[in-house]
This record gives sequence, C-alpha cells and structure tokens, in this order.
Amino acid sequence: MSEAVLNACGLTKRFRKRKVLDGLDFELARGAVTVLLGRNGAGKSTFLKLALGVLKADGGSIAVCGHDPARKPRVVRQRLGYVPDKPDVYDWMTPAELYRFLKPQYPTWNDDLVARTVASLGVPATTPFGALSRGEGMKAMLVAALAPEPELLLLDEPFAGLDPVAREEVLRGVIGEIRAEERTVLCTTHDLDVAARIADRVALLSCGKVARHGATAEVLGDESAAPERMRQILAETPA
Repeated sequence: MSEAVLNACGLTKRFRKRKVLDGLDFELARGAVTVLLGRNGAGKSTFLKLALGVLKADGGSIAVCGHDPARKPRVVRQRLGYVPDKPDVYDWMTPAELYRFLKPQYPTWNDDLVARTVASLGVPATTPFGALSRGEGMKAMLVAALAPEPELLLLDEPFAGLDPVAREEVLRGVIGEIRAEERTVLCTTHDLDVAARIADRVALLSCGKVARHGATAEVLGDESAAPERMRQILAETPA
C-alpha cells in the first residue's frame, strides 16, 4: 500500500487563546522513519495526541489509517503503537501483567513477537514497573507498542531522561525492531544525535505548521553533519 498512513490538512488546535497548531498540513509516507523536530512548545506532542484521538482538533482534519481519530478512536488505536515519554503504567503492574491486560484489546496481538522482543531487549517481565529503571520501563513500553504489529508506531520523546547507557540500549532496540519490519514510524525527540541515526525523513514544526519536510539528506545535507545541522535549524526556528 503506497497511500499515506497519516494525513493532516489545515489542522488547528488551541489551548485557551494560544494556537498551538495553525493550519498544519502533513502527510506521512508508509515504510519510513520520520522524525518530527521542533522547539519546546512547538506542538509535537499535541500533534501525536490528535493522531491518537486523545485530543480533538479545533479545525481542519486528520486521518490515520483512513479514519478520523476523534470519531473512531478505538479503531485507530487498534492500528497504532504508542510509546510515551515515560511509562504510563501503575507502579505495581509488571510488564507481563500489562501485556495480558492489553492483549484482548488488539485483534492482531502477537504473543510470539512479545516473547521474542522481551528476550531480545532484556525486559524484566515479572518485575513491577515501580522497581524498573527508566530504560527498562521504556523497553517494556516498546514491546507493548510493537505487540499488535501496528501500521504506525508513534514515539513521543522515548529517549528523554535516559542515562547514556540506557539511551543506547533503548535506541538499539528501537532501531532493530523498526528496521527489521520496515515499520512506519513518527518520532518526536529532542535528542538530535538519535534523530540523525534513525531518521529517513525529517519534518520541522514551527509556528504551528510544518515548515520543512523531506528526506533527511534533503533537509539536513551531509549525513555526518546531520546532528549539528539539526541544532542550527532549531536554533534559527521560532516555536
């Protein structure tokens, strides 16, 4: 299938008098890892929440896997995987208990994939989330997001707050899983070195709109200079 997995047209979202997204147009191609860049407060997480159907747009439209997330949130979420910036799970719950809880909600849930990914990422499946390190918790959430074999994987700052060792472990897990299956991924991150390593495409969010969007080489130039080029672009970009 070649059509866009996500399409936003004239998308607008306000919080009181502040317009966070202002007529945003964006199309997400299948089979690519797209990194959404923008300064703090630019609206990156807001855009992901609109795609999930957690928030409702004030204007324009957004379609995910051919459906309006606000009107059919359950249908859309069954076809998405989502990793938040920190595990949104009860401290007493273990990863194994989380997976048992989620399984009935996803017709495409793959137990074999869960077992394989838990093993490959070294997730302590029977340890409560409250006792897991930040990196272990993020890897556990990545397993949950991949288990339904989603059409689209949304990653919202998955590397934020991780120490360098944990960041590298989570990053290797993310790269391994998304490259093995050629998954469609939309990732927000402030970690520009990570962004340069995973991105096939880069979209720059500025003043409520996508100011630039294209292949990484087109937007950033030489791959070896990509992190520094990202820093330069963000420094020059208003929120």
